[in-house]
Amino acid sequence: MDERQPQTNLVQRIDKWLFFARISKSRTLAQEQIAAGLVRINGKPARQPSASVRSGDKVEISLAHRDLVLIVKLTGTRRGPYEEARLLYEDQSPPEAEREKLTAFEQAQRQPGSGRPTKRERRQIDRLFESD
Repeated sequence: MDERQPQTNLVQRIDKWLFFARISKSRTLAQEQIAAGLVRINGKPARQPSASVRSGDKVEISLAHRDLVLIVKLTGTRRGPYEEARLLYEDQSPPEAEREKLTAFEQAQRQPGSGRPTKRERRQIDRLFESD
């Protein structure tokens, strides 16, 4: 079998699979995610980086910005380009919830009393201290 082609029906460590599938930037980060309890295989938490995944397994990953639900299609032999990594899984993640989008004006407004004092407020403060 060509070394660059994904393999089928093999067992692979979950940390390697997350790295090869480009879910994690490194195996160390994948191991940290697993240790933190952010990765589940077939509904059960992956307790160790050596946990096995194979074709057909459901992998759930809780990332900072969203949750991923992936079905393992193939195991990999290397961390290749995105197009090659995309062949390793089928994404069944729920669609991202629409974040509340604020207009530029709404973002620029401050709560009353927060931030620097206005010129009028500075004059009032100065008058308070001058009377002493």
